[in-house]
Amino acid sequence: MNIGQAARASGVSAKMIRHYESLGLLPPIARTAAGYRQYDETAIHTLRFIRRCRDLGFGIEEIRKLLQLWRNEQRPSSEVKRIALAHAAALERRIESMQAMKRTLERLAAHCHGDERPQCPILDDLAAHTETGAGGTPKTRF
Repeated sequence: MNIGQAARASGVSAKMIRHYESLGLLPPIARTAAGYRQYDETAIHTLRFIRRCRDLGFGIEEIRKLLQLWRNEQRPSSEVKRIALAHAAALERRIESMQAMKRTLERLAAHCHGDERPQCPILDDLAAHTETGAGGTPKTRF
């Protein structure tokens, strides 16, 4: 398959396929005499694996390690589980952080009149946290 066909078959864009190749996530791809990439079913399967990892939010280095484990039939499943649980814990921390951001924005919005008045607690809060001076005290720059 050429790169366009591989993109359609795997659900990964041609641009991302080239990117994954440049990162070494795919084994060297055969090329025609004219230099066109030729993807086989193994490459398509690998691209689908990478896509699924990305869908679950794994980073490139995690994907690299998961690919190594996937290709190694003697792998300890405990290592795969460790990576998955570490990623789940990282996602949980991100979710908690995002929920805190959401609560802050909702609280600020609740205190904003949202009318023709120029006073805005949302902008005041953003300005108060743009820089910190000595001792961590908020400093506003204008």
